Amino acid sequence: MVIDAHVESPPNVDVPDENDRTNHTCNKVRTVKTLDLQGILWQCGLREICLAALWLPLGALIFCYVTASIFQADDIHETHCRVYNVVPSISAITGISPQRYVWRICIAFHLGPRLLIGSLYYNYHKQRNAHISEDEVRLQATQLGEACYWLNLVELCALTGVTYVSNRENYFVHEKIFIVFMVAALLHMLCRARVGSIASDTVESLRTNKLVWTLFYVAIAATVGLIVFFLRHRLLCRPLAFTYFSVCEYILATANMAFHALVVRDLPLHEVHVVWPTNRKAD
Repeated sequence: MVIDAHVESPPNVDVPDENDRTNHTCNKVRTVKTLDLQGILWQCGLREICLAALWLPLGALIFCYVTASIFQADDIHETHCRVYNVVPSISAITGISPQRYVWRICIAFHLGPRLLIGSLYYNYHKQRNAHISEDEVRLQATQLGEACYWLNLVELCALTGVTYVSNRENYFVHEKIFIVFMVAALLHMLCRARVGSIASDTVESLRTNKLVWTLFYVAIAATVGLIVFFLRHRLLCRPLAFTYFSVCEYILATANMAFHALVVRDLPLHEVHVVWPTNRKAD
């Protein structure tokens, strides 16, 4: 007997055609929009950048001093003469672990704004010097402005060397780099104070010029005291000589930080912008 099997055909299934897939993909591609990156992409006040650059080393210095004095007092007060000492030096509190890592990280983030500030002052002096009518005076002011720029670079390089070559790792190199830092910092202050007062009868002088001169004299006095007390400690091993040396070192560091922070008064309303240049096209 033959059984007739009734086979139902499957429902109609729409199989996408290859051309439909291609058109669908093309439609998707067409819907992708190109971002318009023109205009201001980022902006920040110069005051905020400079204050952040100031607080990085200052905050790190306070942190290193407090933590080292509490937890590692014996290490930071030890000297080669083994005499009584109260105040540790900056090299002592930033040369031990883990304080050295905090100090190095903060100095690393501090270097970028400092380079920016140096370039800003270079252009600031350049614009001011352009209004000086006398050729000899303008040439002198231009040379001093360029000297400020290069001394700032030398000072930053020396600061980097003093930071990353501690006195515990290589005292000889650390000492020599510190001397370069002091000389460059003092000459930078002197050149900035001098270029700001040139041709003050015809061009407006810098707003902070008197403060720069004051900080320069404070730094000179601290440097003289630092040298005198270092020699008394190194050659004569006088008690508390290294303490007075450290106090002079802190005064010099504070005057240097305040000197670089004066940009917030010279350029109080300026901002840093990242913008799309209108005269250029993307590749």
